[in-house]
Amino acid sequence: MAGEEEQRPDKGFRLMGILDVQKTPCAREAILHGAGGSLAAGLLYFLATSRVKRSFDVGVAGFMVTTLGSWFYCRINNAKLRVQQRFIQEGLKNKVVYEGTVRDPTKKRHPQAPRDLQH
Repeated sequence: MAGEEEQRPDKGFRLMGILDVQKTPCAREAILHGAGGSLAAGLLYFLATSRVKRSFDVGVAGFMVTTLGSWFYCRINNAKLRVQQRFIQEGLKNKVVYEGTVRDPTKKRHPQAPRDLQH
């Protein structure tokens, strides 16, 4: 029975048939934030004006704005993280290459004092 579970493909959740939410970075969080933003915006507008149809419209707009804002914020942070990881990996590679040599970046180089000051 365990073999059947392994052979069965993971369907996942596809949003509008194009976006696989489980495999796309930041998609799940963005949609959840969008749902919360939609609820908050629509409810607050309804409590302020008591207009049902317009509250629904504000809720949809709140969903789109919150989802896109959350999506871009997450993607930018992921890009920054990837750049930092690449920088650290390059530094580790250089440390391994130059370790024990004259060009070792961890070796302290003592600048020689000027000859005038040495008596």
